[in-house]
Amino acid sequence: MSIAVLTSGVALGVHVPGLLLARRLAELGVAARVDVLENHLPERTRELIPASKVAFHRDFRVALAGQRLAARNTTEPDEELVAGLWREWERDGVELLVVLSGFWLPTAHRYALAHDGVRVRSCHVDSVASPSFTSASGAGRGSWAEHEDVWLLERAGSAVARTIPVSREEPAPWGDRDGRVLAHGGGWGMGTYRTGAAELGAAGFALDVVAYERSEVPEEQGRNRYFMIDPDWHPWHDTGFPPFGRVRDGEVGYRRRAEHHDGFDLTRRAIAVVSKPGGGTLMDSLSAATPVVLLEPFGAHEARNAELWRDLGFGIGYREWVDGGRRVAVLEALHRNLVAARGRVLSYPDELALKWPEGR
Repeated sequence: MSIAVLTSGVALGVHVPGLLLARRLAELGVAARVDVLENHLPERTRELIPASKVAFHRDFRVALAGQRLAARNTTEPDEELVAGLWREWERDGVELLVVLSGFWLPTAHRYALAHDGVRVRSCHVDSVASPSFTSASGAGRGSWAEHEDVWLLERAGSAVARTIPVSREEPAPWGDRDGRVLAHGGGWGMGTYRTGAAELGAAGFALDVVAYERSEVPEEQGRNRYFMIDPDWHPWHDTGFPPFGRVRDGEVGYRRRAEHHDGFDLTRRAIAVVSKPGGGTLMDSLSAATPVVLLEPFGAHEARNAELWRDLGFGIGYREWVDGGRRVAVLEALHRNLVAARGRVLSYPDELALKWPEGR
């Protein structure tokens, strides 16, 4: 008996949590496999994704428009590829499908209806349903198998209910941090983080910046450091974490850990992350006890994420922080809120393992 974790490569904020879930389950002795949606799409559809990624990175307005379009137009997987996947699930004794991208739901429920005892759970990394799930809701629950929604960013008092631990390590103490601010735009490099990074650099902060094209890395980096995810790698190539490395003299030494994504090491040492409020970024924030300086959200679901992080005292709006004098003491207070809350947050992999296989 095993679990299939179903992710999508068009959003690292969904894919990486799926990889983390599978890794944490494996550490607990629960067999789990990761399946990426794009591996089961028609090849011509998959080939269009890298061009969209570049367009979305270069213009946030294009990304927002593309998100609205994706919510209305879903792409059907290739039936022959899906049939092969079903044979693999049967071979591996898959009895639970954990869906992190709603685009998987029709396939997951068809499989569950055709196989006795198979259950489906939607694992939401955002505080409300993201477009991939809202687009799938038109199928109607009446045609679905037994289904449960699990919310990672569900508020529970002064914390969130549960999370997928990025690391089992304790957060770095505030006094041991390197004083740097990490600026990134999520897996596809979207949003206004470059403008924010430039402003903070001019104000004297040392920055770690995740670049997404070589042209974004200046020849003279000064106090700043620049990093990249390998632009030639895509999540449907393998089920490893994104190859990641520092840019030095125009070269990048890409590497990747087995236990978590390498970018998390920067989050652990930073005094703040300047980013849009994606679910994966907030998961990193909680695991590292590193506050988020919140930039413009990517859609309504990220807007709700930002509201939650501000309300819990885990983050602050970028303009609010800047207008208040960019005080490091404000970031330290947010860090302490995160440290205090972490012990009250359940580990979803641990919760799942305790119920497996009896409760599935």
